[in-house]
Parts: sequence; structure tokens; C-alpha cells
Amino acid sequence: MQLDKNYWTQRYLNNDAAWDTGSVTQPLKEYIDQLNDKNISILIPGAGNAYEAEYFFKQGFKNVTIIDLSQTPLNQFKKRLPEFPEDQLVHGDFFDHTIKYDLIIEQTFFCALDPSLRSDYSKKMHELLKPEGKLVGLLFNDKLNTDKPPFGGTKEEYLNYFEKHFEVRTFDTCYNSIKPRAGRELFINLEKI
Repeated sequence: MQLDKNYWTQRYLNNDAAWDTGSVTQPLKEYIDQLNDKNISILIPGAGNAYEAEYFFKQGFKNVTIIDLSQTPLNQFKKRLPEFPEDQLVHGDFFDHTIKYDLIIEQTFFCALDPSLRSDYSKKMHELLKPEGKLVGLLFNDKLNTDKPPFGGTKEEYLNYFEKHFEVRTFDTCYNSIKPRAGRELFINLEKI
């Protein structure tokens, strides 16, 4: 299966994004709400409909960059939030991105990648973060699918990818997941080492 821009564009055009919650999820909302420095640089890769970016922006964070392989969700986002800066909407491949950030938000991007890319994902996240930068978000703690996204996994598997590049601040079952994901998500807060 080719998980390329055509694949993702078709999924968005067909409304085939079962993981899409329609709004920022509670765990990320609560994390965002406790951030004080509104000038930090933030990346949301594989952002899809980017509800987290919208929430950040509406809370006064103006240095938020969204990157997606498909132009379709970026266009949909721009229609929803026309005041969002055009130059912060990046149509491209996350693995080709080179700008460094203070914070990267993970929300269903990891599970959308072919599992063979997980080690590369961890290395790239480390590369894109500034010193002491953080990777924060949610990972499915569930086997899910093996033939198509979303791909799942386990905490033990994931730690093998991240412990080489990050100090683990939090890597626990999420206590405030939305109901359908209760007990099936891990909240992560990883700091670049």
C-alpha cells in the first residue's frame, strides 16, 4: 500500500478519517491550556484537519506551523480559519522538513505512518526540535490495524524508538481520553536530549 499524497487526499475527499474527532481532544486541550509562553514555535505534522492548530491559534499562539502530505486538509483548514497565516501551512513531506521548533504536537500522525518508518520518525522529531524542545501528544496503546492506517502498537514498542533520543517526562495511559479511546491512548511528553 502506497501511503502517499494521493492515498491521503482520497481518504480526506471520501471523509474516511474515523480518527477525526471534530475538535481538539481533551488531553491536548488541557496541555495547551497550561502553556504560558505564547511565542514558542510549534509544529503539528500530518495535521489533517488540525483542530489542535486552530485551538492554539485562537488561544493566542501565532507561531504554529502545520504540515501535511495532502493539500486537501490544508485547504479545508484555511476555509475554516482564513486568518491563519498562509506561510504556516506547509504542503509537503514531514521527513523533508528542516525548520526547528520548541514544541511538536503528535495527534494521529504516528499511527498514520507505515510502521517501518517509526524509528525514522523518532530521529526526525529529535532533529526538528530545538535544544530542550518537546514532543507532546497521544499514541494509540492498541494493536489496531496491520494492513492500513491507523496502525497501533504498545508502550514497550514505542519506548524502543524514543528512549534513544528523548528524556521521557510522561509516557502513561491517558487519564482524560475521549470516551471511544479511554484506556487505549498514551499521553507522551518527551524532551530532546
